[in-house]
Amino acid sequence: MSTYLHNLFAHRIGGPGYGIKEAPIYKFERIKRAKRAALAAHPDKELLDFGVGEPDSMADDRVVASLAKEAAMPENRGYADNGGPRLLAAAANYMKEVFGVSADPVTEIVHSIGSKAALSILPTALINPGDVVLMTTPGYPVFGTHATYCGGVVHSLPLTPDNKFLPRLDTIPRGVLDKAKVLVLNYPNNPTGASATPDFFRQVVEFAKREELVVIHDAAYTALIFEGKPLSFLSIPGAKEVGLELHTTSKAFNMTGWRCGFVVGHPLLVKAYADVKDNTDSGQFLAIQHASATALALPQITRDTSAKYSRRMDGLVKVLQSAGFPAIKPAGSFFLYTKSPQAATGTKNQTFSNAETFSKWLIEEQLVSTVPWDEAGPNVRFSVTFAARDQKDEDHVLAELATRLKPYRFQF
Repeated sequence: MSTYLHNLFAHRIGGPGYGIKEAPIYKFERIKRAKRAALAAHPDKELLDFGVGEPDSMADDRVVASLAKEAAMPENRGYADNGGPRLLAAAANYMKEVFGVSADPVTEIVHSIGSKAALSILPTALINPGDVVLMTTPGYPVFGTHATYCGGVVHSLPLTPDNKFLPRLDTIPRGVLDKAKVLVLNYPNNPTGASATPDFFRQVVEFAKREELVVIHDAAYTALIFEGKPLSFLSIPGAKEVGLELHTTSKAFNMTGWRCGFVVGHPLLVKAYADVKDNTDSGQFLAIQHASATALALPQITRDTSAKYSRRMDGLVKVLQSAGFPAIKPAGSFFLYTKSPQAATGTKNQTFSNAETFSKWLIEEQLVSTVPWDEAGPNVRFSVTFAARDQKDEDHVLAELATRLKPYRFQF
């Protein structure tokens, strides 16, 4: 590469040092590398992968059949821009049936190529240099990354067990609030699995109106709950006046690679998102949108998936508690977030300086993959989307996990 090219890269991705200085390795890439190394070192041992962040099942047969049928239709081959009317109508019906939320499919809903794409587009519509974004930590970083690209500043709100993994809005300094423009939330939460309450969302609405903020609720896991009814932020009186909610077929309908969802909420905010999106992509293949509309009309798919995750979660909690972990079943999502041990005693004693060192040790020693989170104290995330063909296979995986943890006594 010519030397002068190094001077042309934007500072947001490293500036002149880009491609010269070794960039920090993304956490999930480190996990992938650790899995490959552990498998190479123990080729005859089964990998127990509890670090998977996506569903283990295929999309429903009816959805797959819909895609095959729609893909063969010539009228679906063209640009779809900000979403076809069939998807938008299905999204409106889904919001009403599942969450009891009324939304106009013409003015209050716009298609997204998954929530990640929406989270990367919205900062361009909202953030100027110096603006502050309030984001929970640990959490999904994409909105904050792009806000920083726009010159914004991220103020982190720690999620800790003492507040049931809900952010303490009353701890934000006045100087930060004066510059704050957006509050980003995600419940049920990745990675903690915690759920919001109607009372908390009411506080958020009052807070947003008082401080004149936009609320963005990433609802990727909102329908994946184990008891009761799913809770949409927009179901709270006044919520649509201050915010947007992002929905996707990825997690709730086992359609991660399909990349299809929608943004719903305040008409002006939806319009701003749509205007930027219009200059970002040319929409999505209508066959995928129409198949996604088929999925949205079948919410029982999500309820069945939630029942499977709940069953697996019960088993995982039992195994971890037997091994000494202070694991507690969350109310939703497919993540179990628990305190990481400080030490393990067994045939060989081991201490852990943080969750990452524990996670690395666990995969190297026992070929058990997890995801470490140290942003708000040492914690480790297990996912119940591990590969299993049926309930018998689930029992095998969990029994094998219990066997591999049994030789150790963990200290917390």
